[in-house]
Amino acid sequence: MAIEESILKSTKKILGLDATYAAFDLDVITHINTAFFTLNQLGIGPAEGFMIEDNSEEWVDFTGGTVNLNAVKTYMYLRVRMLFDPPGTSFHINAIQEQITELEHRLKLEREVGQWRTPVQFP
Repeated sequence: MAIEESILKSTKKILGLDATYAAFDLDVITHINTAFFTLNQLGIGPAEGFMIEDNSEEWVDFTGGTVNLNAVKTYMYLRVRMLFDPPGTSFHINAIQEQITELEHRLKLEREVGQWRTPVQFP
């Protein structure tokens, strides 16, 4: 079985949605793009930012093939899950929030080891 490279399809799959079921695509795409905005502010990904519009954009388009950025896939799932279908208990919410925080920290460390790019700062 090949790994799904489409950002939208793989995110939908990990959320438990069928890749061919398009009823929630606008919601999922919106939340994916919000997560990409956050990653951009952390200095991860292309300096000019990144967004998807459909299922044609692939992970390699964002990561550039950098293997150590595969954690972005998990980060994306967790961020989208919290916006699209948040857990029903505070314990589960806290556990996901802790995973998000740890992944943000580790991705920032990876950025510092690799190519440094100053995070976006607002006045």
